[in-house]
Amino acid sequence: MTATYTWDVFCSLDGFGTATGDWTGYWGKQGPELLEHRNSLYAGEQRMVFGANTYRAFAGMLAASTEDSDVRDPWVTRMVNLPATVVSTTLREPLDWPDATVISGDAVDVVARLKAGSDVPLRSHGSLSMNRALLAAGLVDRVQVSVFPVITGQNGTEPIFGGAADFDLELLEALTLDGRTQELTYRPTLH
Repeated sequence: MTATYTWDVFCSLDGFGTATGDWTGYWGKQGPELLEHRNSLYAGEQRMVFGANTYRAFAGMLAASTEDSDVRDPWVTRMVNLPATVVSTTLREPLDWPDATVISGDAVDVVARLKAGSDVPLRSHGSLSMNRALLAAGLVDRVQVSVFPVITGQNGTEPIFGGAADFDLELLEALTLDGRTQELTYRPTLH
């Protein structure tokens, strides 16, 4: 049996994964429904998969945060405590992550092996370039995009689908959280 792989990503309406300037995490649009829903997504048994850059960003944010900051929302704490695989040719263990393993190699090969051998679903939050490669290789079963109600045309960075192949998307689920943030879950098929 092959494990399901979900690519979970946040973006602005214009498709950017992050922004500079005075934009904060969640672009300042988090609300109780969003946070509760995120917590439920990470409640079940699953394995996280990160690329090296996303792992470094998360580990850096966590190290620089306090217990009271948005970075320490309950869903993030759950995510950090899930088993994780970090795909990297540069990082070495031990990592500053409770249950993380580094696997060196091409992400497509690593994730194909993980999918074939995992008894639990796989989930990746962020890791844009890695997940675009996995998407092109047909290894992403679900793309779960949380679209925040902002346009970051002047300050947007990291277009989430920049350089991706062309895909047809089958909408599996659509949620509106806090009356403003859309979570769209798709099954991708190479066009």
